[in-house]
Amino acid sequence: MDGVDAALIVTDGQRVLDVGPNLTRPYDTAARSQLRSVIDGGGDPAAVGEAITRLHADVVRTLLRQANLNPSDVDVIGFHGHTVLHRPERRLTRQIGDGALLARLTGIDVVADFRSADVALGGQGAPLAPLYHVALAHDLEKPLAVANIGGVGNVTWIGRNGDALAFDTGPGNALIDDWMRQHGRGESDVDGRAAAGGAVREDLVAAEMAHSYFRLPPPKSLDRNDFDLSFVQVLSVEDGAATLTAFTVASLAAAVGAFPEPVNRWLVCGGGRHNPTLMARLADALEVPVAPVEAVGWRGDALEAEAFAFLAVRSLDGLPLSLPGTTGVPQPTTGGQLFRAAA
Repeated sequence: MDGVDAALIVTDGQRVLDVGPNLTRPYDTAARSQLRSVIDGGGDPAAVGEAITRLHADVVRTLLRQANLNPSDVDVIGFHGHTVLHRPERRLTRQIGDGALLARLTGIDVVADFRSADVALGGQGAPLAPLYHVALAHDLEKPLAVANIGGVGNVTWIGRNGDALAFDTGPGNALIDDWMRQHGRGESDVDGRAAAGGAVREDLVAAEMAHSYFRLPPPKSLDRNDFDLSFVQVLSVEDGAATLTAFTVASLAAAVGAFPEPVNRWLVCGGGRHNPTLMARLADALEVPVAPVEAVGWRGDALEAEAFAFLAVRSLDGLPLSLPGTTGVPQPTTGGQLFRAAA
């Protein structure tokens, strides 16, 4: 619930040929509140979805102005929308946002609804960025792990031949953010300062790591609300932040046990890479080099937006968006729904 990310790329759906400008438009307090109400089962999903779509359209127009481009210069927009429900075990996933409206407002064709086809076939519907990670890592030394620490954490293991295994690892930033917000300390643990000033309750972390999710074989995925703050409510703000950060680190480190082959390093994208306390503890836990993706020239703040632009092109060409190793879908599966700007 940080905001809208947008990025311009040139791609054939298999390699990334060039990148253009990118930007982030943070959600204001009202938008975050509306999204949270829908995620919690209240609010008006249609109205919030329309508002989110209109914000996306404005961000697209702003980005085109920055790039000195016209709508006709862009072939397609990949529009993920905002996930408000993700229960793949029930073959349910729901993202709010109106692809048809976005196409009309921008004058550009839109591909949206990326997850439904995968989930309908029994896949987890997430994560979907791994094929983009594989494309970007084409010339990098492998095996390699790419971790995305967003609200939920996930990892892509990339083998020597470009084969991929991907899965959600556990909580990312969501619990830490919720904890800071609950205590009136802002929207996140800025620079990991609260966690750095607290003591980790290792017993509480160990108890959470006994959760059945961590015993499931990958591929597997989580909903943002699959874990909550109940286990840290007795702690001070700092100790709670430290313990939640340790939980995120422990769940990422546990992912190593599922890798087909050990990796030489981890690259990290998502907001978590901006948290030096989390990054330092992750490096300690993994005992291999850990670095933000900028270390290899990737754009960490733009990566998710770039990924869905890439997937939109793959959708247009009928290429797979997910694989048995990335979502558990029975066979390589394409997806997405195309909305034309001009009917």
